[in-house]
Amino acid sequence: MEKLTDISVIKGLMKKHGFEFSKSLGQNFLINPTVCPRIAEQGNAKSGFGVIEIGTGIGVLTCELAKGADKVVAIEIDKRLIPILEDTLSEFDNVKIINADIMETDLSKIIDEEFAGLDVAVCANLPYYITSPVIMKLLESRLRIKSVTVMVQKEAGRRLCAEMGTRDMGAVTVAVNYFSMPKILFDVSRGSFMPSPNVDSCVVRFDIKDKTPEGVEDERFFFKVARGAFSQRRKTLSNSVSSSLGIEKSIVTEAIEGSGLAINIRPEQLSMEELISFANILKDKLGSDE
Repeated sequence: MEKLTDISVIKGLMKKHGFEFSKSLGQNFLINPTVCPRIAEQGNAKSGFGVIEIGTGIGVLTCELAKGADKVVAIEIDKRLIPILEDTLSEFDNVKIINADIMETDLSKIIDEEFAGLDVAVCANLPYYITSPVIMKLLESRLRIKSVTVMVQKEAGRRLCAEMGTRDMGAVTVAVNYFSMPKILFDVSRGSFMPSPNVDSCVVRFDIKDKTPEGVEDERFFFKVARGAFSQRRKTLSNSVSSSLGIEKSIVTEAIEGSGLAINIRPEQLSMEELISFANILKDKLGSDE
């Protein structure tokens, strides 16, 4: 197959199959030939691994994944791309294409049926509007996977990979650090895509932890508190949790004091251990109905 990052090749495929970009799906095709080989290499596309790819485009990354991994299952929501993928991926016998919405796909079933005896990694070049929901699905589902490597908006990458207790962190930072060890791999300029987006990107990898942090009494409530804490970033922990979760402020304040924290502490100042302690104490003060 000709270079799938070549603009003339991309336009030829689009014309051949009557394809036009979908703004609603946030489609941008990679035209920088150096990006996908790096994603594959650093995203565990190697012998002994099966890879789930989310969002294929015309198959630029898919080809690189198929060269390295034992098997690739590519999930693409846009049915118009399926004939193009059958064309661009015809030389590979280790690729399975599934036309489906990733948010409605049983990934655990795919892993069990398609990757028996293999370690599993996930690689994705996602539209920015669905980045966080997809990442949260992958992490919260506790899938049998080793890593998630994904291209995201550069600003979102900083937030996803921020250290706990720093200004860049948010609720998604808590979840990412809870389930994985995040790392920014490299930057990707906006000129690497067609059409060119208005922002630069970066590639991040989440290496899944064998064990999540200890001490969480109620995981659902813990993440509820984390989301509430960061829902109003300019406020203190007491004000944001009280207003967003509808909990009497005095109860929140007592939980903060019981955790040994300063009463005016802001959510971005919390370590994972401090957030866990605060959520546990708040849960106890509210009783077992929460």
